[in-house]
Amino acid sequence: MEMLQLGQSELQVSRLSLGCMRLAGQDLPSAKDIIQTSLDLGINFFDHADIYGGGQSEILFGQAIKELGVKREDIIIQSKCGIRRGFFDFSKAYILSAVDGILERLQTDYLDILVLHRPDALMEPEEVAEAFTILKASGKVRHFGLSNVNAYQIELLQAHLDEPLLVNQLQLSIAHTPMIDAGFQVNMLTDGSINRDGSVLDYCRLKKITIQTWSPFLIALDKGTFFDHPDYVELNETLKALAREKGVAPEAIAIAWILRHPAKMQVIVGSMNPERLKKIAKACEIALTREEWYRLYLSAGNFLP
Repeated sequence: MEMLQLGQSELQVSRLSLGCMRLAGQDLPSAKDIIQTSLDLGINFFDHADIYGGGQSEILFGQAIKELGVKREDIIIQSKCGIRRGFFDFSKAYILSAVDGILERLQTDYLDILVLHRPDALMEPEEVAEAFTILKASGKVRHFGLSNVNAYQIELLQAHLDEPLLVNQLQLSIAHTPMIDAGFQVNMLTDGSINRDGSVLDYCRLKKITIQTWSPFLIALDKGTFFDHPDYVELNETLKALAREKGVAPEAIAIAWILRHPAKMQVIVGSMNPERLKKIAKACEIALTREEWYRLYLSAGNFLP
């Protein structure tokens, strides 16, 4: 498993992270199987959120880790908070309360990283900074990050913090590439030229913030994944052709496409199928050429100026 340095920290993390959103749908033996498979593949990073399964994902993970006898210092646990029923909440009181709940469910004394989940329009950066200071001083959280935010939202919060934010979680797949499209179509009148996120990809590279990509196979929530999707026939043909050439599954090619980007992103993989996870992990053994990367990009219906 390829490793990378997470943001400006000293943490060495696996390029693939197990996203635990769907863990709540598993029983304990199945959860132990997928976690053990992840560890065997060299995955040391596990991504949670307090809303996943209404907290059940964290509970099941904590139980599975305990029964597997995994040493806490051998894994990196990240969880998120900020999404509540019908609104977002970055208040100091909620953040502190949410972390206490997360730690209790995970049966751990600390989080390696706490991430704020979705931008809260009512965020008071000074208040968030106070919460982070308390959590850091108490030893409950060691590092912090954000999710689904743009460059100036990061700047606003970072201006009140004493240490750098490590990560920004953003959606990216071959079929969902807005943060890449705008970089190609500069000063054009095409839809893809619209800068939807404040050049967040380039910003994160400049600030040494690790982008964690989520839903690496998704088109959109209402369309599902691009695998065998009727709107993505050419993409699937290209994925299968490259998979045959390299002796891997198409899933590995799709992940390798993200890993090939020089931003050194970390991919959050949410599969609860141990055999599929093994196929996906092969992505770390593949080095796509520049020509192959662009071939995949174009086959998804994108274009170059």
